[in-house]
Amino acid sequence: MILETVSIEKSYKGKKVVDDVSIYLNKGESVGLLGPNGAGKSTTISMISSLVKPNHGDIKLNGKSILKDPRDIRRVLGVVPQEIALYEELTAYENLRFFGRLYRLKGNQLESKIQETLEMVGLRDRQKELIRTYSGGMKRRVNIAAALLHDPQLIIMDEPTVGIDPQSRNHILETVRLLNREKGTTILYTSHYMEEVEQLCNRVYIMDYGKMIASGRKDELLRILSGDDTVHVQLNSKSYEMAKELRGIESIKQVEETEKGLKLIVTKQSSILSQIVRAAEQFNVQINSVHIDTPSLEDVFLHLTGRKLRD
Repeated sequence: MILETVSIEKSYKGKKVVDDVSIYLNKGESVGLLGPNGAGKSTTISMISSLVKPNHGDIKLNGKSILKDPRDIRRVLGVVPQEIALYEELTAYENLRFFGRLYRLKGNQLESKIQETLEMVGLRDRQKELIRTYSGGMKRRVNIAAALLHDPQLIIMDEPTVGIDPQSRNHILETVRLLNREKGTTILYTSHYMEEVEQLCNRVYIMDYGKMIASGRKDELLRILSGDDTVHVQLNSKSYEMAKELRGIESIKQVEETEKGLKLIVTKQSSILSQIVRAAEQFNVQINSVHIDTPSLEDVFLHLTGRKLRD
């Protein structure tokens, strides 16, 4: 175990935003931290990063508390923040040289790490261009390079792919895989894109309203809905009345309105198809198709929190 939080809590103006949260990361793991906006993820990350002290609890690096002396974790931690943290009027190279000096790198070692990290994020040939001329995706890739300069053992990536183009997003995901699988870097990854967490992470923690409401391997979390099916119903038009009618059926646990119709979480082996057809006929809605599959991690998230990840 490289990192552990022990029942940490944090309050602001009497409001508890993180409540009795305990997580752990084993060396070389990639772990997802999920939750709707306002769940307490950012505050938890700030406490792990030693930017904010918890009101109660402890944070340990390799079994040793970091609360009194955070220098140990700062030496081995890299943070990729949600917001771009670069100097717009400097080039990518100048930004990395600045951050490298903060890590006390210099000379040939600094130059080597700048070129290595730029190569890793695919921007070595653009390093002399000003950051203000970069696309959003390119800026995020330089953000990642800045966090990697000192070869951190542990990296926190806070929604690193928000608002970027698909090409940059794919490059960032490949960079995360490279760091975790080939370099053995331990990663704590938060995202608003469930498919990223499913691709990248061995284990997942789910937070809501400041509390940890579920944790485990992906297969363990999927067992929460192992007795259910996901039913996708494509309709010729949206129908709030039909959705409301289906929510009143006992065997239907969730009803989500989608762009093309409805997504239902239903008890396995229930006679749901006939009930869907009756509801469609009642409200004069045409069913274009029905598809049944097993629940996804996003279905589990919605079941536990009652909200989509992007809400």
